[in-house]
Amino acid sequence: MPTSLPLVLVPGLLCSARLYSPQVEGLWPLGPVTVADHRRDADMAAIAARILADAPPRFALAGLSMGGYIAFAMLRLAPERIAKLVLLDTSARPDTDEQKVNRQKFITMAEDGKLMDIVEMLAPKFLHRNHAGDERLKGIVHAMARETGKDAFVRQERAIMGRPDSRGLLASTKCPTLVIVGDGDELTPPDLAREIAAGIPNAKLTIVPECGHLSTIEKPEPVNAAMVEFLSP
Repeated sequence: MPTSLPLVLVPGLLCSARLYSPQVEGLWPLGPVTVADHRRDADMAAIAARILADAPPRFALAGLSMGGYIAFAMLRLAPERIAKLVLLDTSARPDTDEQKVNRQKFITMAEDGKLMDIVEMLAPKFLHRNHAGDERLKGIVHAMARETGKDAFVRQERAIMGRPDSRGLLASTKCPTLVIVGDGDELTPPDLAREIAAGIPNAKLTIVPECGHLSTIEKPEPVNAAMVEFLSP
């Protein structure tokens, strides 16, 4: 069997390796798969540098939501090392003032010991409206939040708040790129995915039906199919 490049998967805010369980299972026959740790720094460039330090010399990179923000930071630091790029349910834009205010509120809540209250508020936005009552998916969201923990969540929010605008990076992105988004993603809607796909030369866009923000666990079959096709040698 031909072997693809090593694949590095970067989770999103409040997400752990569970976010990519279906992808690890579906993609490991193509080559080595690792899930990056994005919990240890409060600065996007520092997170990117730490992941790059542990990554293979050249690899395929996939990031969902915050993982996409980190992927853009990695592109800034070492574009020559990223052979293929998959951006899932993410945005190239910086936070708006309103988003920063909301993140600061969440930081304050987390520091007051209310992390799981935050999860209850975010879970309906993480999932497609048709899956809002899915106990299995909600259980995964809660488990990932517990695995992330309060301190890492606060660092992640601060890193996200301080990230730069990545729209200017799109046109200079040379590696083959696949952009995936759920058609019902409320946090990073399809128009943001279209903006990324239109800005990166020859990027491919896949919109997943009846899917929200956490496309990798909500609709793993079409997500895996798109990724296998794109990442196969």
